[in-house]
This record gives sequence, structure tokens and C-alpha cells, in this order.
Amino acid sequence: MSTWSALADAVLAGEPTSREAARAVLHAPEDDMLALLDAAFRVRRAHWGRRVSLHVLDNAKQGACPEDCGFCSQSSKFASPGGEAPMKSVDQLVADARRAHASRAKRFCMVTATRGPSQRDLDTICAAATAIKAEMDIELCASLGLLTEAKAQRLAASGVDRFNHNLETSERHYDQIVSTHTWRDRVATVELAKAAGMDTCVGGIVGLGESEDDLLDLAFALRDLDVDSVPVNFLDARPGTPLAGRPLVEPRDALRALCMFRFVHPRTDLRVAGGREITLRALQAMALYPANSIFTQGYLTTAGATPHADHQMIRDLGFELELASGEAVPADPEAMLALVPPPVPTTRRPSLPLAT
Repeated sequence: MSTWSALADAVLAGEPTSREAARAVLHAPEDDMLALLDAAFRVRRAHWGRRVSLHVLDNAKQGACPEDCGFCSQSSKFASPGGEAPMKSVDQLVADARRAHASRAKRFCMVTATRGPSQRDLDTICAAATAIKAEMDIELCASLGLLTEAKAQRLAASGVDRFNHNLETSERHYDQIVSTHTWRDRVATVELAKAAGMDTCVGGIVGLGESEDDLLDLAFALRDLDVDSVPVNFLDARPGTPLAGRPLVEPRDALRALCMFRFVHPRTDLRVAGGREITLRALQAMALYPANSIFTQGYLTTAGATPHADHQMIRDLGFELELASGEAVPADPEAMLALVPPPVPTTRRPSLPLAT
């Protein structure tokens, strides 16, 4: 127990976590799990208190992506029936943002399945961002693939606060997962987003067949990039993709990974992201001891926990919600029961039932 407490002490004193210490977290004995979570929570609490921020993803343009990311059912390269729908209108995106705001979400993220935003898609995203910012107090994120300098600057000027572009895995392992662009291409887009004045949301996926060193490389590469937010996803393998059939990450290993990311990124917005529900199962609530934010209302092509369930979990933990204003408010599961669920997207080809 003193090992993890000492690690938390060192991190809180400003000492960067070493690779050896991070590796030790991934090997924490079963009997140390509560002590490890307590140590990670001490670091999380020092920077984020007992606050949890809710984030909502919006699939603004679904499917037909020309890239070949091996985990993604939206790629046109695979036979995965992920569904396909055209770019949403500005009005649709604003309506989706209203639903996110009503769920007490701090941030609304518009996502397109694409190599990079076309001029037409960029026009829509920027117009929606301006309209949303004029109407409601919510932070905006966009995830649109590879950027140019001009596109990054335009997004920032329209009111987009943060750009998401995950590195997914280590540079060494990346070409085993994606061949249509490089890990360095992704880093370049992160740097362009940062230079344009947007915050950067950059994380990865645990369970891609990576080695322990690949996972550590990812964590430390993100520290070197000094990103503002780290979403940690757990692979929920999609039928028809090259990674179909890969096993789920074990729930306790998922918690160890989250703790490792917290020690390496003590001040960062750490999000337990895709695959949370299916990977952690009964241990979901434990993830909020190292992490301080979650996605609610599901993911891009799979369903997830409802706002009601997430509010209930946050209240049961004795935590509170953080809004875009910085105000902390109580979770309110009863109010979430009245929310109208988002519409099912229109598809041009069949899609599988959403995973739960």
C-alpha cells in the first residue's frame, strides 16, 4: 500500500512519473487494487476535486470513410455493417447540442467519418458552432480527421474550443492498425490545432493487440505533446473489421491502465471513453476514481449508458457535475428521465443493432 501512496505523494509534489513507475502500476497485484485506486484518486482530487464532466459525441457524418483504421466500422474498406448517413444540417447539429446541454453535459463534440473535412462539411460545422455558442453555454469539440493550418484556424474562429485527434497507439504499433495515414500525420494535426488556439483532446484505444511498451509509449507521447485531455478507450471489436473477435480488456486491467494514465497525466482531463460499459461492467463506478470525465448518450456507432444511468452513478458515488461555466451542480437522475432520446440516424445501408 505504501508503494502507491508514495507514488501519489511524488506526483503531487510535482515529480513526473517515470516509465518504471508507470509500468509497475500496470502490474499492481490484485490485493493492491483498492490502494492503487485510492492513490490515483488523491491525484485526481487534487486537480479536479469530486467533479465529473459529461461529454456527448455527435456522429455528424456517418460511415463511408476512406481511411482503413482497423478498429472502425465506419471505414469503407471493410465489410462491417456500421451504417452510413450524410452530413447533418446546421439545424440538426444545434438540436443535438440542445439535448447535450439538457443532460448537463459540459462539452458537445461533433464528429465526421472522413480523412479530413471537405470545404462543405467545414462550412456546416463552423456555422453550427457559431449558432450553438450564441444560444447556450456549452464547450464545443470537433473531431474531423486531418487538418490544414487554414482549417484549424477557421474552426477556432467559429467557436470550437477543442479538437480531438487520437493517436490510438504507439508510433511503433500504428502501422499494424492503420495504413492510409501515419502516426506522424496525426501528431501534425494535433500541433496545428494547438497552434490555432484550440485545446487538444488526444488519447487512444487499449486492446488493439499492443504490447505493454506500446501502451506506455502512448502515455508518454501524450505527455510530450502536452495535450489538454486524454480519452482512454477500450476496444469493443466491431464485426467485419480486421480486429473483429479480439477479446475485451479485462476490467481490472482497464482500471490499472486508467490509474497509469492518471499518474502520467496528473492535471489532465482524463476521460474513460468508448468501451466503458462493456469492458468495466460492474466496475464502471471505480473508473471515476482515476478519471474525471465520461461520455454519456453513447458513442458513434454503439450505444452506451443513458444520462439517467450516468447521473445516478455520479450521485451514488457522492460526486457532482461540472458545467461549462465551471459551476459544480448535483447530479439529477430524475430530471434525466424526461429527456427525449436522440433520433436514430438514417442509414443508406443496413447496420447492426447498437451494442449495449
